[in-house]
This record gives sequence, structure tokens and C-alpha cells, in this order.
Amino acid sequence: MTQLLERAFAEASKLPQTEQDALAQWILEELASERRWEEAFANSPEALAQLADEALAEHRAGRTQALDPDDL
Repeated sequence: MTQLLERAFAEASKLPQTEQDALAQWILEELASERRWEEAFANSPEALAQLADEALAEHRAGRTQALDPDDL
């Protein structure tokens, strides 16, 4: 375990039990979500390549616009 993670867990251990449980649940859900994304990407390289090609073609054709994070 890294020192930073150890420090984070030490700080989290000072929280009330309900907050510790909520944090633990959130971490576990995030890790599971990350694994699912990694599996999805690993199992579909052809589909991802096709989507990338389509996106580039739309951009080159002028059918895209810049994303402004302030408009989200």
C-alpha cells in the first residue's frame, strides 16, 4: 500500500462509522465500475476503433463543435 493511501485510510478511520461505511461502499463501487470499463474496452477494440473513425470523420466534415465545460 502506498503512503498516500495509508494516510487517506488513517484520516478516514477518524470519521464516524456510518461515514466510514459510506466511503468504503463508494470506493468499492468505483473499483468495480473501473473493472467493468476496463473489461468493456478490452473486449471491444474493433468497435472502439470504428467509433473513433466515425468521430474523426464527423470532425473533419465540420459536424462537430468545441465543448465548453461551462455550458455543461
